[in-house]
Amino acid sequence: MSPILPVPFLLISVALLIRAEFRGERRRICFFKPLSTLLVILIAALSWGRPGAEPGYTIGILLGLLLSLGGDVALIFSSRAFLAGLLLFLLAHVVYAVTFTLFSGFHPGDLISGAVLLALALALYRYLKPAEKKMRGPVVAYILIICFMVNRAVSVFGGAAFSSAQAWLVSAGAILFWISDLMLGINRFGRPFKYHRLSLAFYYGGQLLIALSPSYF
Repeated sequence: MSPILPVPFLLISVALLIRAEFRGERRRICFFKPLSTLLVILIAALSWGRPGAEPGYTIGILLGLLLSLGGDVALIFSSRAFLAGLLLFLLAHVVYAVTFTLFSGFHPGDLISGAVLLALALALYRYLKPAEKKMRGPVVAYILIICFMVNRAVSVFGGAAFSSAQAWLVSAGAILFWISDLMLGINRFGRPFKYHRLSLAFYYGGQLLIALSPSYF
């Protein structure tokens, strides 16, 4: 089965999830959120055994997606499980970053993207600095890790292991993931805004692109 085949079902599921979020339909949120992530996992899993696919890379992406699924489920329970969800997503970013690095390595250009992302991380923390002191450490760690993940994703352009199409998928996916987390962070720690639920479109768009990348080896 082609990894592209489940994509229309994912688009429908995410659209229904966003609709349920705006309407506050909790039962539908509890159904469509895990379903959407499971569809992304299926898309990544369908690359297994395809000609030229790298099993080790696919395993890394699947592990990151499974951790993300755990984070999605935790965040359904709102503030009661927020730290657990934050930790699971942090681990997902670590797995992605390690996976990209194992296959691409480090390159001189990483210093430039790293400096830009570090500056963004500092600016974000100054803006989002939580009022609760117990949240400051986790938020700092999360901001640094997701910026590091984006740095490692962009780095694949400099390596020979990734095709051009794959490098674009990985980099664009990581940036979309970063944008979705930025929107959530602003809503929770900065200035709440009505349309923060649209972050789900960026989140699933980013995860989809990353999930498609194993098929392009």
